[in-house]
Amino acid sequence: MKILVTGAGGQLGQDVVALFQKDPTMSVIGLGRYELDITKMEQCLHQIMLHQPDAIVHCAAYTAVDQAESNEDHAYIVNAVGTRNLAVASEKYGIKLCYISTDYVFDGQSDKPYKEYDRTDPVNVYGKTKYAGEQLVTSLTTRYFIVRTSWVYGMHGNNFVKTMLKLAHERKQLKVVNDQIGSPTYTEDLALFLYELIQTEKYGIYHGTNKGCCSWYEFAKAIMEESGLAIIVASCTTKEFPRPAPRPSYSVLDHLSIRTNGFADFRPWREALKEFLLKLGNQLS
Repeated sequence: MKILVTGAGGQLGQDVVALFQKDPTMSVIGLGRYELDITKMEQCLHQIMLHQPDAIVHCAAYTAVDQAESNEDHAYIVNAVGTRNLAVASEKYGIKLCYISTDYVFDGQSDKPYKEYDRTDPVNVYGKTKYAGEQLVTSLTTRYFIVRTSWVYGMHGNNFVKTMLKLAHERKQLKVVNDQIGSPTYTEDLALFLYELIQTEKYGIYHGTNKGCCSWYEFAKAIMEESGLAIIVASCTTKEFPRPAPRPSYSVLDHLSIRTNGFADFRPWREALKEFLLKLGNQLS
């Protein structure tokens, strides 16, 4: 099976390429932004015609949530227009398309985990652009997977876990919001799910996160505890820590599609965090 991965230099893309390459039956083409500008239709058509993959795992995205508020056009160009280009190209050549989306397509007003087919209502520009990508995928392709994930962290690039560890060595106390609830997701676990999913024809929308949920404050506390760092982590409200882009206060995702399609569920988020911190420590030592 031949897989083309967009955004192959990104946090998730690197882990997807690395995992898929371990399978000798798979041929993996990883394209970063310099090899493929997804915002250019002719480049998408050319690369897909050139490589003729069986499936595309579309990890490329504009993910700067706060900057999207003031850079709206560019966020739409990448997340909506770029995704449209891949959708058109994949449909033209009969290729499976797996689009990575986000929990931010929901408004956060629920008091129970969101199912895949619950009503969407994004509250910030980033969420709106990713939902636009979803709409273009569902309307322009017939062989698609949409995988919504949340609070992603991994070995590559910057993320919340690495930021907390860095700040823990610079400060005596941290203050983290305690009124935003979600599910931390380890990129290696998400990549494994994508690997299993892409080999099937169980098309549709999926929620892919590590099991369980917490606030950012609880996540930060767990990072310190699992790392053995005795730093004080204090809680605060979102109002005390204003950001340009509003965040959903509750964006926990229910794994209905994973259950009903017979896939193995993700492991608990804290178990995944332990493994990540161990790997990170080994890499730094």
